[in-house]
Amino acid sequence: MEILKVSSRSVPNSVAGAIAGVIRDSGAVEVQAIGAGAANQAIKAVAIARGYLAPLGVDMICIPAFANVTIEGEDRTAIRLICEER
Repeated sequence: MEILKVSSRSVPNSVAGAIAGVIRDSGAVEVQAIGAGAANQAIKAVAIARGYLAPLGVDMICIPAFANVTIEGEDRTAIRLICEER
């Protein structure tokens, strides 16, 4: 499954387009965010992506989960939003 990494500076509309594109192609995508700002942008992008996919008859669902990741030798907790077609 493809992983899209979102930062606090990511543009929600752009991330939403990427989410919608991957959902159309493969049916599932994982959106990963570390930090409150990144999680905020990721949630907005998921909501916008649902709007992009709905007119095509695609009902996208999102399953939130935690993941432990290592960045520059430091362990961090990430939010993973597993998005897939229902």
